[in-house]
Amino acid sequence: MTVCLLLLSVVAVTAAVPVPRALTRAEWPERDPVVALWVWQCLVATVLLCCLTALVLGAAAVFHTVRDHVFAPAPPAVTAAYDLSTAPLWAATLTLLLACGAAWTTAMLARELVEARRHRGQTLAHLRERAPDLPAGLGAVARGPLLVLEDEYPDAWWMPGSPPQLIVTTGALHRLTDHQLDAVLTHERGHARAHHDWLLHLSTALATGFPRVPLFAHFCDQTHRLVELAADDTASRRCGHLTTALALISLNQHRGVLSCASSHRLLGERVDRLLEPQPRLGRRHRAFTTAVAALVPLLPLLIVFGPGLSALA
Repeated sequence: MTVCLLLLSVVAVTAAVPVPRALTRAEWPERDPVVALWVWQCLVATVLLCCLTALVLGAAAVFHTVRDHVFAPAPPAVTAAYDLSTAPLWAATLTLLLACGAAWTTAMLARELVEARRHRGQTLAHLRERAPDLPAGLGAVARGPLLVLEDEYPDAWWMPGSPPQLIVTTGALHRLTDHQLDAVLTHERGHARAHHDWLLHLSTALATGFPRVPLFAHFCDQTHRLVELAADDTASRRCGHLTTALALISLNQHRGVLSCASSHRLLGERVDRLLEPQPRLGRRHRAFTTAVAALVPLLPLLIVFGPGLSALA
């Protein structure tokens, strides 16, 4: 059971306050939000993998049937290296807590996906009833499924699905220039191509299910922020920083885009970031950060397979 304690130690260090807070306060994620999203995903994957492997080893120590299935192909020396013959009471309690956590995580993910699918279906059906025919000449700007909604309120967003549905109101068409509209649609297509909806569902489910875990709370907040920055970068690389910033301002003037209110603070940060763009991370820096982050989830696997490999050596 020493391996389980080591795995839970990794969970405690990774999910504790200092690690997510340090990543939240760092300045480099704003320069390269795609790499930052990858780092957050690797940290969360490490915690989930540690809990899952600890659950498997704990169940193998408590239940002989699970042990026989898990260690069936392994020689006796490997099984003996994990010292699972006698499971103390705390091991059974820990296994029960991990099993409850796994069931709760699965339930939160399932609820998030079911609610998202239900809401998406209702919203899309409602929007299709209100959408007029596509205006002539817009096809040159729009590339992909596009739904134009008759509404004076300027807005544009994307509806996840297969294929993703881009939605723009007639108010946005009247307010935006062709280049600004192209920037807005490119921004939304960036969300769709990167499947940001899956990241948002995962982060929301974990934060909802475990609100007291700092890593999951920060993961949710940063995911909602970084996906917007990443989509802004996609639009600015094609249409220019200034055009993307002006499009963002035009769509959100009525919302107080430059307001200091917390609900509008992200919009103001996005505009400032587009008007004063910072250089992206260098290729070596991006490659190094990506590689190091990808190695972090391997730590639980090294801890789990370490005793077995030592026994075989």
